[in-house]
Amino acid sequence: MCGWRGIRWAWWLLAYLSLAVGLIGIVLPLLPTVPFVLLSAFAASRGSDRLQRWLHEHPSFGPLIRDWEHNHTVARRAKWLASIMMTIASVILAVFTPHWAIWATSTAIMAVVATWLWLRPEPESEWTRPDTA
Repeated sequence: MCGWRGIRWAWWLLAYLSLAVGLIGIVLPLLPTVPFVLLSAFAASRGSDRLQRWLHEHPSFGPLIRDWEHNHTVARRAKWLASIMMTIASVILAVFTPHWAIWATSTAIMAVVATWLWLRPEPESEWTRPDTA
């Protein structure tokens, strides 16, 4: 049983650390928020029932996490927000980075991430979902 406890503790630690990094990413334009929040939800499902419940019930994170877990979908609003933030980050890098290669590499990575993100399907809107009542 000691082995399982250690593994559960590692998942708990990963869940809280990735959530912290994701929350920092809200204010730092070069640090993504959504991937770290999704990682936190994944790790919490294995290490912290309380954090998992909190994330699922959170008004901002909850719908994003549920859409991803159930259908691997990303809302259009989240795609636009991520794309705008990556564009802002690229401009900030262009202005403040002393070496063009750093800007070019970072911008290329962000372009790959944005492409992957826009290729993800979007959840059905509430108007097209079949009634579940």
